[in-house]
Amino acid sequence: MRNGGVSFWWQQVGLPEPTDRLRGDAACDVVVVGGGLSGLWTAHYLHEADPTLDVRVVEAEFAGFGASGRNGGWLSSELPGSARAYADVAGEDGVTRLRAAVRSTVDEVIGVAAREGIDADIVRSGVLTVARSTAQSQRLGGELTAAQVAERVRVAGAVAGRFDPDCARVQPAKLVAGLARAVRERGVRIHEATRALAVEPGAVRTEHGTLRAPVVLRCLEGFTAGLAGHRREWLPMNSAIVVTEALTPSQWQEIGWSGQELLGDEAHAYCYAQRTADGRIAMGGRGVPYRFGSRTDVEGRTQDWTVESLRSTLTSLFPSLAGVGLDHAWCGVLGVPRDWSASVAYDPATGLGHAGGYVGSGLTATNLAGRTLRDLVLGHDTDLTRLPWTGHRVRRWEPEPLRWAGVHALYRLYRAADRREDAGLARTSAIARVADRVAGR
Repeated sequence: MRNGGVSFWWQQVGLPEPTDRLRGDAACDVVVVGGGLSGLWTAHYLHEADPTLDVRVVEAEFAGFGASGRNGGWLSSELPGSARAYADVAGEDGVTRLRAAVRSTVDEVIGVAAREGIDADIVRSGVLTVARSTAQSQRLGGELTAAQVAERVRVAGAVAGRFDPDCARVQPAKLVAGLARAVRERGVRIHEATRALAVEPGAVRTEHGTLRAPVVLRCLEGFTAGLAGHRREWLPMNSAIVVTEALTPSQWQEIGWSGQELLGDEAHAYCYAQRTADGRIAMGGRGVPYRFGSRTDVEGRTQDWTVESLRSTLTSLFPSLAGVGLDHAWCGVLGVPRDWSASVAYDPATGLGHAGGYVGSGLTATNLAGRTLRDLVLGHDTDLTRLPWTGHRVRRWEPEPLRWAGVHALYRLYRAADRREDAGLARTSAIARVADRVAGR
């Protein structure tokens, strides 16, 4: 089994060589810091709206190196954060508007991919969420019975389920690579292998020179903590994925997964999975949730015990796959604000803006954020700029060692809650409610 190497998705298409490194000081109209989907969508929509703009992207490695090329491939309508946090700002109407905007974004991404000729194995197949205990079933509130779940996928121990049609399967590296190609073809320069050291009004200081611009947009998601002055802004939370060897037709028939729907569960330490285009199962979940001092990995290698934990989850869902081989494992980081809710902001007075904190729902939310940043930068008052995540402010995370201790305690509590519920507790464990309060969710 290969461990690391950025991700299985990138190994499928081949790791790109960084290009167009910044060489010395330069100037442009807009600098986007971060070459993931947030930055690339922002550059795409800004240049589409005004082709005269000199838009440049600064990326430490290569476009799509981070979570954009490592995620589980869920282009979903899931809200990127806490409905309660957004309701505190804009009421229930604001939450409803944000939910609708995210849901419509699924089709927006699919449409852009089609227009730009991006073949990312996209199938609008929906997502099946299953409950495997009474407590999970109460939280899920699903409309599917155990028998109806089994008609889609035969998950061991499933007692209920819910199906959301507004979700698509994606090969993440193909999507971000295709978007980077489309952005370059528009005339946007992506300065790869150019690490940003500091962001300030009117300039981005990098290891190879200073890029000056009246508009500077920070789109670093889980890597935000590596930027000077931002260590406690968003927590770099780790998530890990394993991918199996290609399953045989009889194995697929045994587990009854004949469609392309994505699969998740309602556990507190939840898992997420997809059936890949080449007939494998890619399954993800939490490993070591956080590294001391907001450190992030480089090449995506994950711990052996995390691999075994995900293998155990896979065979718990599908006992008939107990002997299946794992071909690849990797991990990446996502950005988590203190209230677990994403934000998009721009200050015309300073020219500084940002987008991120998607708490694991970034494959869709990045596109909506890019369009929102476009409207904010261009000074347009639109339905997007009035969404409740626009300008959303949240306090910083605690200093170390409180941050490390708190996050690790949090996930121990969630796993303990899952064990109690799996043992027969008929309601959501009080331990999980304590964990939610600690988390600020």
